[in-house]
Amino acid sequence: MKLNRIFFPLVAVGLMAMSCSAEFEHGVNDIDSWPLSGANYEPSLEHPGILHTQKDIDHIRQMVKEKQEPAYSVFQALEKEPLAQSSYTIKGPYEVIARDGNYGYTKRNAEQDFDAVYLNSVMWMITQDENYAKKSLELMLAYAEVLKDIDGNDTALMAGLEGIKIVYALEMLSHTYDKISETDIQKVNDMLRNVFLPVWEEFYNTDPYTNGNWGLHVTKSYMAAAILWDDVDMYKKCVNFYLYGNDNGTISHYIDGDTGQCQESGRDQQHTVLGLGAVSAICELAWKQGNDLYSAYENRALFGYEYTVKYNLGYDVPFETWTDVTGKYCKWDVISKETKDKNGGVDTERGNCWQPVFYMVYNHYVQRKKLSMPYTESLLETYTEDKYDGGHPSYGPLLFNDLK
Repeated sequence: MKLNRIFFPLVAVGLMAMSCSAEFEHGVNDIDSWPLSGANYEPSLEHPGILHTQKDIDHIRQMVKEKQEPAYSVFQALEKEPLAQSSYTIKGPYEVIARDGNYGYTKRNAEQDFDAVYLNSVMWMITQDENYAKKSLELMLAYAEVLKDIDGNDTALMAGLEGIKIVYALEMLSHTYDKISETDIQKVNDMLRNVFLPVWEEFYNTDPYTNGNWGLHVTKSYMAAAILWDDVDMYKKCVNFYLYGNDNGTISHYIDGDTGQCQESGRDQQHTVLGLGAVSAICELAWKQGNDLYSAYENRALFGYEYTVKYNLGYDVPFETWTDVTGKYCKWDVISKETKDKNGGVDTERGNCWQPVFYMVYNHYVQRKKLSMPYTESLLETYTEDKYDGGHPSYGPLLFNDLK
């Protein structure tokens, strides 16, 4: 199993190719003590620049205006999404949010409120209808006035999944909506710094203890916040974690370099795809800041996607049991072992695990770089990514489609 060989371009020095091998020691994740090995990854700090630059925005608007397919059909689906309506009614806000435990009752409502924050900012970006900007801002400010804490066993996961929605919306409105005030921006930033940032940093500074999708989603939100705040050191720290960190949620530990098998492949397919979606989002965030993480470890992300799609399209794939970073997981002896459902039948996720994460990575490797992803391409012939999933930016053919 190839877990440690690395090959990626150093963008800041002219896309020079470099390869080396390293052993990753299992130990404490003290991110502040690490040398900045990712120092060559210098963000451009372009704004707007969290997943979408102004060039991207202009391109998306042009595709919609000209009714280019498949983007236009996906836009029509987005327009109809209940969480993307400027008439959306807030379900919170809450002083404490959680995915489980005493405050678990807030989970669904808070998630939907944050979904509406993100989706209304996307609709504003595309349509320039001010009602969407107002709604996104209204929802953010409501939580900024009230939210004090994230609770429960899944604090890091919740902060990772939900934080980026607020960060994206604040970035988009701050740089495209001239009616947002500095006071409003500060209020939302204070919430991010006081509630979300401590959770992300606590995860980074804690011994590894989770399956990989957690660390990947934390890094996704942390990187987005670093861009929002023009924090170069913060950006380099999360690049460091993604490339070299001692956690299942790093590119070398999440995806095997020989086969593309993922750390959670033997667990189930839903969590595997959840993790892969964060991988591509991290890479896209960095790409829009002038850094190429897609090519890290010899295009490791591509192999993880192709392995997972191939299996879920019904093909045989190799599977190996290995011990993960924590020593607690990855002892599965088969890929996504079938289980009995409550009615006594066989329940398997194989082929039923699709989430809207594939077009983003296909856009990079195939449409930008002209590489081959035959299984992902086959999937996208029928899977249109025209529905929203709260774990991902979604709507790939509209939002992440570089074809002119």
